[in-house]
Amino acid sequence: MPKTYKNPHYPYRRSADQDAGAGAARHPVVIVGAGLVGLAAAVDLAQQGIATVVLDDDDTVSFGSRAICFAKRSLEILDRLGLGAQLQAKGVTWNKGKVFWRESMIYDFDLLPEGGHRWPAFINLQQYYAEEWLVERAMATGLVDLRWKNRVVAVDRSETGAALEIETPDGPYRLTCDYLLAADGARSTVRRALGLDFTGQVFRDRFLICDVVMKADFPSERWFWFDPPFHPGQSALLHRQPDNVWRIDLQLGWDADPEEEKRPERVIPRLKAMLGEDVDFEIDWVSVYTFQCRRLERFRHGRIFFIGDSAHQVSPFGARGGNGGLQDGDNLCWKLAAVLKGEAPERLLHSYDAERIPAADENILNSTRSTDFITPKNAISQTFRDATLELAADYPFARKLVNSGRLSRPATLAGSAFFTMPGSAQPGLPVGAPCTDAPLTRGNERTWLLQLLSGGFFGLHYRGADATPEGEDHVARLAEAQPRLPVLTIHPPDAAAGGPGPAWVDSEGLFAERYGARPGSFYLVRPDQHLAGRWSALQADSVSTAMAKSLSLV
Repeated sequence: MPKTYKNPHYPYRRSADQDAGAGAARHPVVIVGAGLVGLAAAVDLAQQGIATVVLDDDDTVSFGSRAICFAKRSLEILDRLGLGAQLQAKGVTWNKGKVFWRESMIYDFDLLPEGGHRWPAFINLQQYYAEEWLVERAMATGLVDLRWKNRVVAVDRSETGAALEIETPDGPYRLTCDYLLAADGARSTVRRALGLDFTGQVFRDRFLICDVVMKADFPSERWFWFDPPFHPGQSALLHRQPDNVWRIDLQLGWDADPEEEKRPERVIPRLKAMLGEDVDFEIDWVSVYTFQCRRLERFRHGRIFFIGDSAHQVSPFGARGGNGGLQDGDNLCWKLAAVLKGEAPERLLHSYDAERIPAADENILNSTRSTDFITPKNAISQTFRDATLELAADYPFARKLVNSGRLSRPATLAGSAFFTMPGSAQPGLPVGAPCTDAPLTRGNERTWLLQLLSGGFFGLHYRGADATPEGEDHVARLAEAQPRLPVLTIHPPDAAAGGPGPAWVDSEGLFAERYGARPGSFYLVRPDQHLAGRWSALQADSVSTAMAKSLSLV
């Protein structure tokens, strides 16, 4: 098999902790697992001034492309971590897809039909690239101690943190920490050490996943087949990646032997049937997987937090695994940093379970429904599915029922008690939702809203030319009460920039449209770019209360 990517191998280095003896060195935060989610969490904490130790039992990034679909919300998170430009330059951008049934295409779709967005619906990129860049970013911060070939073999939990037993090429050692983040994947050592198990469903089906190197004229779209002539009775998926690599998924059925199906003499005939006998290709990576939709009952256990696959697992159709894991870290890290810096009480960390468990349940529900539709388990389900596909060719209403994977969307945390909800329904972005991006200008300068919302809480004040004395009084009171709260002033397209704070113009009117903004509107944004509160007119006391609620100070 060719290799389009050569895995870097990072050196094992002996740490001073290995000479600490029975006293065991202590650290504020230890992260177990230097994969996509663990590395992103380490960089996130470093950007907030929090040092971490990251332990990994290997000495390289992931083998095989693994999670390739980075959703729009993940791109926004990774851009905040400093990787946006690299992702955009290397990745394959896509918004569109096609659905096929038997010999015909029955419809196509566009996940982001409107303009005015910095990021596409998805960028396809092999996971190992993202991990390699995160390693580089982590090392550049100077606050991430990455320890390769450090295998965690035991974990003890206490009221004040956790103690870890670690094996290395130089022998075992022990360290303790105030907080432990388990990002060590579906086979989590930390989870096993605590005697925890998943609840949920394992589906009786198997899929072949294969990366194929070939030069092809297929567009950069997501193509999904139900019961295609080249793979009758089953389903198939095709995605484009960088480096002329194409991701192909083929349903095999529960009786398939995983090891047998990975052999080239089994894989190549299946690929030729799909691609054609005259298409030149080479296999880059191959695996066989089983659908699983499961999670831990709780993601927080004292001062130990589970993020990513160590906390929950979903089937790959819908791209909800890696994207959900990145949102886990995005939710947890700012809270942990606030607690460690004395800006919030430890009870703020209760909100991690309160907000991420419903988000995981939403992913599991969508993933389960996708799996049930893709792999009907009885004759009635098969009849319903085929009737839906037949109708979808001609009737748009039926297309909403076709489920080839409900693609990843960001969680709206509307049920969280840590937000200040408006007294009545207001148009535009709801409280609890991640902020939607919008283009802004200032003179000849152009930027995007989310690029300005990085590093803490922010206020957004949509001002008109006719600001009232009462409104000006609230602006002054807020500045006095919350001197560390940056307020971005945004003006309507027809207003001249002015007034207090950094002033930007909503030049295309998209901020007002997406946020339901009117002159005087005010918005409070959390460090994870979720909307923490909104008001039709600025009320300084209400904003201060909302900030306190977001930090669990009240």
